Amino acid sequence: MSEFSDIISDSRPTLVDFYATWCGPCKVQGPILETLKSKLGEKANIIKIDVDKNNDLSAKYRVQSVPTLILFKNGEQVWRAAGVHQADVLEAKIKEFE
Repeated sequence: MSEFSDIISDSRPTLVDFYATWCGPCKVQGPILETLKSKLGEKANIIKIDVDKNNDLSAKYRVQSVPTLILFKNGEQVWRAAGVHQADVLEAKIKEFE
């Protein structure tokens, strides 16, 4: 958990995808995030957290559905949404907090 805290405490925006391997919409969101990660490079962190393997983190951030996307900046949650989101929407949201 301390590694997670270190990552989200970065001054760069960090987008966290809380997902599950059995989740259909999560399988759609995954490639979108990979494309976004390639496009943004070092401007932002994009990480995936498997809710079934990280129950403590899922509970701490009250993840009740997957996918849930949470954007952090300097350790603070600045945006949150559930469901599939397109790359352009996510890119615009990340750029708000660069």
